[in-house]
Amino acid sequence: MEARLGKLGDVGMVLDLQEKNLVSNLAPEKMNDGFVTTPFTEKQLLDLIGIGGLFVLEDYNSIVGYTMAADWDYFKGRPMFDYMIERFSGLEYRGETITYDNSFQYGPICIASEKRGTEAFPLLFSCMRDHMSDFKVGTTFINKVNTRSLEAHRRKVKLEIIDEFDFNGSSYYGLGFLIK
Repeated sequence: MEARLGKLGDVGMVLDLQEKNLVSNLAPEKMNDGFVTTPFTEKQLLDLIGIGGLFVLEDYNSIVGYTMAADWDYFKGRPMFDYMIERFSGLEYRGETITYDNSFQYGPICIASEKRGTEAFPLLFSCMRDHMSDFKVGTTFINKVNTRSLEAHRRKVKLEIIDEFDFNGSSYYGLGFLIK
C-alpha cells in the first residue's frame, strides 16, 4: 500500500469509497464498523487536489482509503466548520493555543472495510500529517456514535479529545494533535 497526495484520476474511486461508507447510506447494523459523516462533492475533491489537501491510500491500482486536510480558509462558510472555528479558537492543546492561523481541519478519513485493522489508517494519517507541517495543531471531529473511529484515532494515531459539542442534533468529540 502507498499513501500519497491525491490526483485527478483518483476522484471517481474516492467518490465510490465515500458512497459505500457514508452514514446516510448504511443500515444501522453496519454503523458499528465505522462511517463517514461529511460527504464531499466532485468539485470539492478537485479543489482539495488543487491545494494539496486530498490524500489517498492506493493498493494494486485501487483507492482503499482517503482523507482530507486544509486550512480554515478552505472550510469556512460551511456551518459545521464555522462552528468548529468558533469553538476551537482559543482552546489550548499541549501548550499551544489553537488559532485560526496555526491550526487546520483534518478529515474525514475513510478506509475500505477490508483494510480496517491493518496498517492502512496509520499510514494514510502519517502521510497527511507530514504534508501539513506548516501548522502546529491539527483538529478534527468525530460523531459520538462512531465509536470505532474514535477508538482508532485515540489508539492508533494518539489523537486526544479537546472538546465536546452538539451540532445539528448530533453530539461530537473535538480532537487535536500536534504536528511537530
